[in-house]
Amino acid sequence: MKYTLQIIFLIQFFFIACSPAVETPNLIFNGEAKSRVDSTLTALVEAGKVAGISALVYEKGEERYFQAFGYADREQQKPMDRQTMVQIYSMTKPITGTALMKLYEKGLFELDDPLEKYLPEFSNMKVYQGVDENGAIILTEADRPISIRDITRHTAGFPNRDNIPGLSEVMKEKDARNFNNTLASMAEKIGSTPLWFQPGTQWEYGLCVDVQAYLVEKISGMPYGEFLQKELLNPLGMDETMYFVPEEFRDRMAAVYERQADGTLARQNDSIAYRFSYNHWPLTPGGFGLSSTIDDYLTFTKMLLNEGRLGNQTILQPSTVELMRTNHLPDSITERSWLPHRGQVGFGIDFAVRVAPPQDAEENQGTVGEFFWDGALSTLFFIDPKNELIAILFVQLTPYDGIGLHKAFRDAVYGPWKPSVN
Repeated sequence: MKYTLQIIFLIQFFFIACSPAVETPNLIFNGEAKSRVDSTLTALVEAGKVAGISALVYEKGEERYFQAFGYADREQQKPMDRQTMVQIYSMTKPITGTALMKLYEKGLFELDDPLEKYLPEFSNMKVYQGVDENGAIILTEADRPISIRDITRHTAGFPNRDNIPGLSEVMKEKDARNFNNTLASMAEKIGSTPLWFQPGTQWEYGLCVDVQAYLVEKISGMPYGEFLQKELLNPLGMDETMYFVPEEFRDRMAAVYERQADGTLARQNDSIAYRFSYNHWPLTPGGFGLSSTIDDYLTFTKMLLNEGRLGNQTILQPSTVELMRTNHLPDSITERSWLPHRGQVGFGIDFAVRVAPPQDAEENQGTVGEFFWDGALSTLFFIDPKNELIAILFVQLTPYDGIGLHKAFRDAVYGPWKPSVN
């Protein structure tokens, strides 16, 4: 009898082991999606459009995909892999927004509070009206103070272009983002520069999130870098996310590659590529500056997908995450710079937020309610709450996504575009 049971057990084990894996029904990232992503990223490397690239997809509580292709350092023949660190640039912004909203939860400010209530550097702002016949800037009074909501959704009015007659020259002279500035001196320089437009009337990407970092510093009474470490990075165990990259991590840093006019890639000089990351600077910007690994960034995004919680850590309350991923741009704000190129989106607190499905195959794929952002070296993440899905793409390519990389990746994850069904 004992041997009969053993034989039955072995037969059952054999059939279980040899049976094809059964996919969870209704997965977005199924076997076909895996094949699409593999072929898409392989083709980018083989065509020489990127030196190295990695992608991770997490859906319904499980990692569904990780692969790395090509080289983190082509010259040293160092493969892109799971331990590779990259400079995430503007993917720093949602981390800063999360830090700021921890103070919001403590009741230390309201979104519609005037910024000047906490940062007097932004009192009595003047607004640019053009230049006179002598090239002197014409100014008028601000219709209302800049609000904290304005700096979370990029409607403060801070100028951020090099072609505004008279005003761009002031910006250049102030040099607010000079790495030798502290957040306090940065804020003084921004606050003494005229606004480009009336607060709350346009969307213009720029210095808003750097000002958020200073606001965290002022309200908390703690240097921003220390606050970030204590309140967010340490609790989440994000030990490989940092402003200054010490020697022991540098052999894992991906090189930066610049796409040339003929389509080839040239490695950016390391002294330029790592200028911020390999030096201790006074500036701890909220809008850029962190380096990270794909697993550390997954940790951060899992916390957001899980409505502010991860394991036994509660970083934010569900209602706060919901507030962050809600569109805060009213229809009255029609001037939105290049934001419409991201698709049918609005803007929440340091994320773009999808408000309507893609209208055609040319638009970026995504699901209503998705929130996302990217970085200057072509990194990308998106969180799709409806499908409980996170996707992260790591690469170090400049200029920013001139090869349609993000659309190709989204198309590979979601599959061919289909008209939405109402």
